Amino acid sequence: MAYALEIKDIHKTFNKGTINEKVALDGVNLQLNEGDFVTIIGGNGAGKSTTLNAVAGVWPVDSGSIIIGGNDVTGLPEHKRAKFLGRVFQDPMTGTAATMSIDENMALAARRGKKRTLKWGVTKAEREYFKEKLRELDLGLEDRLTSKVGLLSGGQRQAVTLLMASLQKPELLLLDEHTAALDPKTAAKVLELSDKIIEENHLTAMMVTHNMKDAIAHGNRLIMYRAKKRRIFTYRTCLPSLRKPVGENSQTTE
Repeated sequence: MAYALEIKDIHKTFNKGTINEKVALDGVNLQLNEGDFVTIIGGNGAGKSTTLNAVAGVWPVDSGSIIIGGNDVTGLPEHKRAKFLGRVFQDPMTGTAATMSIDENMALAARRGKKRTLKWGVTKAEREYFKEKLRELDLGLEDRLTSKVGLLSGGQRQAVTLLMASLQKPELLLLDEHTAALDPKTAAKVLELSDKIIEENHLTAMMVTHNMKDAIAHGNRLIMYRAKKRRIFTYRTCLPSLRKPVGENSQTTE
């Protein structure tokens, strides 16, 4: 059976051949099984978000291959990989159209990758479906379908983005520090929703975070990126025994 995600020996160097040359990824290998929820932690510049951008196709890798659900997407541009992926960014302002209503944003997400025709933007059936999905968030947004997304708080907007990213049940969900810009209480709520959506939809997910407690408390695997020998980056998978409920003492060993 094919892996949900397989990264094979990928390399990426920015500004190659200049004084600003930086090796961002140096032979990264990773395999995710279907249903894995992997958290990724590491210092600034260690290559965490760079790995997610490589998977998403933001830019091409120098060498190696990326396979999603058995499909080799290494040579595909970002827009052609979109049908395999859902993504939530760090900035709550990214991922939604601020001047469009909540139901219009969700309609765009629900039709991503599908054939477009000339018809009403949001049907009555779709509106009822979106209302039910928003009710599951328990944020009162089901009664604000026609509200502009730009009027929502950061946490509400991030919750809507998370819902939009999972509407089509993507092969892989990428969460790139999606709670970093939120206050602690709101961040905890969004993480709770992330767990719920991933589990209920049986999604495979990768979450980048700087918070060790969050990295340990969520998902079923933890990967730590660390710098070695200046600009060469590697990762290691932490033992399942390290994953304990938040608040308990946890230790890691080198």
